[in-house]
Amino acid sequence: MFALPAKRITGRALTVMVGAARHTPARRVLAQVFRQQLGINDVRGLTADALGPLPDSYAPVAGRPPRGIAPYSYAPPQRAGSPWTSWDIAERFRSAKISPSELTERTLRLAQAHGPEPKLPFCAIDEGEARAAAELSTRRYAAGAALGPLDGVIVPIKEEMHVRGLPTRLGTRWLPSVPSAVDCAAAARLRSAGAVVSFQTPMTEYGLSPLGGNMFRAMPRNPYSPAHLAGGSSTGSAAAVALGLAPLSLGCDGGGSIRVPAAFCGVFGLKPSFGRIPMTGHGMESRNSMTVAGPVGASTLDLAIFTEIAAGADAGDATSLVQPALAPGELTQAVGRGVRGLRIGVDEDLWALSPASATGPARAALDALVGEGAVLVSVSSRLARHAPAIGYMTIAIEGYAALLEERTRLDELSVDLQLLVSVVGAFEPDDYVLAQRVRGALRRETQALFREVDLLALPSTGGPPPRVSEWEEASGFVDPIALEQASRYVYVANLCGNPAGTVPVGFDAQGLPVGLQLIGDAWDEASVLQAMAHLERIGAARIKTAPGHRELLEP
Repeated sequence: MFALPAKRITGRALTVMVGAARHTPARRVLAQVFRQQLGINDVRGLTADALGPLPDSYAPVAGRPPRGIAPYSYAPPQRAGSPWTSWDIAERFRSAKISPSELTERTLRLAQAHGPEPKLPFCAIDEGEARAAAELSTRRYAAGAALGPLDGVIVPIKEEMHVRGLPTRLGTRWLPSVPSAVDCAAAARLRSAGAVVSFQTPMTEYGLSPLGGNMFRAMPRNPYSPAHLAGGSSTGSAAAVALGLAPLSLGCDGGGSIRVPAAFCGVFGLKPSFGRIPMTGHGMESRNSMTVAGPVGASTLDLAIFTEIAAGADAGDATSLVQPALAPGELTQAVGRGVRGLRIGVDEDLWALSPASATGPARAALDALVGEGAVLVSVSSRLARHAPAIGYMTIAIEGYAALLEERTRLDELSVDLQLLVSVVGAFEPDDYVLAQRVRGALRRETQALFREVDLLALPSTGGPPPRVSEWEEASGFVDPIALEQASRYVYVANLCGNPAGTVPVGFDAQGLPVGLQLIGDAWDEASVLQAMAHLERIGAARIKTAPGHRELLEP
């Protein structure tokens, strides 16, 4: 069969390919090529015993009863210096070293005066609302009446979710720049907790790329090397934290879109259980069956604080109604558990899919957990190696079905998205049903694993952030090899609805960040945060100040 070049496709070659996919029967040939390279044909080759009935719900299902909350035994991990955590900032507010208004003004000045490099991770700001929220917070601190740990803290929101006063454009150029009249559920809860949410971060177009390129946005590059991408689709959310512009940001994750950029940018990220944080107020009316909202942060405790505030049932999201309620302080207390006796499953066959040069720091972090009393358990998953292909079929076909108007105006889309939409339109008619049947079997397989272990450990990505040139970024590009590498380990958690976090555990030989991913049982964010925090506590996970870091606070 004809094969795509074993390299990135851009420029004239991409334009020709898009034209063929849009206007000629060659779209079916191209569809088969992409299916082969992304492992989709391998899924179609699975035997009948790998198929299950169609899932009747995508709500997460736990493999075992809740473990309960262990006694709080350790103090939260401490770190002095940049990037500052939300509690670092709140402490400075309480001690009057700086006020929320002063911090907001510094951030606004920086956003207005930035140069070409590094590109700052904001695509829109409601300055009036930001100043007003910060002023109210400043008054509360002066009166000793702060609302909580995020009062006055800037928490940028990905342009995928509605924020009152900001346009929800999902990384496009054609959606109108009309300010939203409402907040999504998560933004409303953060705002009620005193957070300043009127800063918006850019994303890849419709969230359909994990790499971080978007020809319609001034996308931030990798904070550790501007020659490399920052990951996506929550590109700006991860870069905002890595550059020190906020201790927390809201991202969304349907196929690694929180974990990939967090790992590429060397920060912490959490994909909560499907339904834990309501998606009420998502920018697309037709939400897919895998995407969740969650935090990117400067520490594990930041992630726990954010999730406790944003989580909980909302009538606008049916899946959120079935979640077991979090006990007060459940996640922030989990940060202090330690890891003694924690059972962590490791599937060596999955780890072997990536070279040791890409996974070495993640292996070392697991060894550090063993030294602290955790137990590594060998596990095996027949279907997990097919998770990326199942995920591609699911998210691509659900996206294709949602982009009804866009399919009639393809010229408004970036060239890579034009190609995706045209090729997916030539997929087999039963692809989606097949993917969901295998997904159901994967979910049951994963539930069974959690009867034996508390966490599953995987690399966050299969390799480093890809390089990119200004010309490639401006022209658009398609890179199936980089796509597969970035997405190699993320889809199990999305397809099963389980929580998963990524922690920065070191750097590769190029000086680019490496992440370790920890997946928990359904609704068990606490165990994920427990292990993440202990890695941070013992120094096996930490953020190194990026070269492009912007200092907004005095030490």
